[in-house]
Amino acid sequence: MAEIVRLKPTRPCPICGKPSSQTYHPFCSARCQDVDLSRWLSGTYRAPTEEEPPSSGSQQEDED
Repeated sequence: MAEIVRLKPTRPCPICGKPSSQTYHPFCSARCQDVDLSRWLSGTYRAPTEEEPPSSGSQQEDED
């Protein structure tokens, strides 16, 4: 009998904690994959920066 070869290590799904699936690696299902994509698109995942947010146009109007 042939031995099954796992291409990627089994790790817990980063969304729900269930074992990951080979098909949806590193997630366990398409649902968790979609939840992660939604978080990226909504801006939930962000790298912290020390930049100031863009200033509003009111400061420029005051200078004129």
